[in-house]
Amino acid sequence: MRIEYIRDGLAEEVHCAGFIQYTTYTSGEDKHPYYLRSCAKPLQASLLIDYGANLSEEEFALICGSHAGEDCHVEIAEKLLKRFGLDESYLKCGIHSPLSRTMQDKMLISGEPARAIHNNCSGKHIGFLIACALKHWDLDTYNEPNHPLQIAVKEKINSICEVHSIYPATTDGCGVPILSMPLRNMLTGYINLFRNPKYSKIKNAFLNYPYIIGGENRLDTEIIQNTENIIAKVGAGGLCIVVNTKINDGFIIKVHDAGMEARRFAVLEMINRLGWGNINCDNKIKTISGKVVGEIEVIL
Repeated sequence: MRIEYIRDGLAEEVHCAGFIQYTTYTSGEDKHPYYLRSCAKPLQASLLIDYGANLSEEEFALICGSHAGEDCHVEIAEKLLKRFGLDESYLKCGIHSPLSRTMQDKMLISGEPARAIHNNCSGKHIGFLIACALKHWDLDTYNEPNHPLQIAVKEKINSICEVHSIYPATTDGCGVPILSMPLRNMLTGYINLFRNPKYSKIKNAFLNYPYIIGGENRLDTEIIQNTENIIAKVGAGGLCIVVNTKINDGFIIKVHDAGMEARRFAVLEMINRLGWGNINCDNKIKTISGKVVGEIEVIL
């Protein structure tokens, strides 16, 4: 796949991307591994179902998502920590400003400093802590590769993604281990997860609480809010996985140079082409005054 920015007939910007659709995949066409990054979150969260965690769909949405750090996200996170006798001091995800520009402005005006709970991965980390609490595992080292939780996460993800080879692992930006695998395995994991009735609460978390999954200006939220029965999850490095839960099909896109805008156009274009939605996506390239001088094309 290529995403081309064509201005007056000249392609001045070209992004290459990997694209695989689940029902049309041909064995052997995809072998190169990539890190799952935040696309791992719903797969990681499936352990909480296995461990019998009594969480609501909205709470699972926070744990599975890469949230924008808005008040609605912080409120759920704080309540979850409190319910399990925890606080922010246990979080190992680090601190960054909320992804929401509106929230950034609000905090700047009020003089409120960013906290770990604003980190877009804080929900995942809270989920890890809950799993440790349920299994009576050490809470202080949950982020280390040899911790029982991370060993269980690795086994779970490899199983659900049908990974039978050894691929590199690293530390994700939020400080926990992250696995790599070919794109086809990532997509297979999502299909296996969302078609399994055991994990219906995770599926419903995406479908019923898309704003908690992401939030302001988040691609996955935009997709879910403007379609029916479609789940989407973004990951760093230009990743996005989309699943049509009605027909158990899906696709994955990996923009190799991690271009965020190119990823958005490619994902929305493929949703529209497949007839899974009709999301308005202005692909016109315009001057500052609004004159159209080109367009963005997605080429398979």
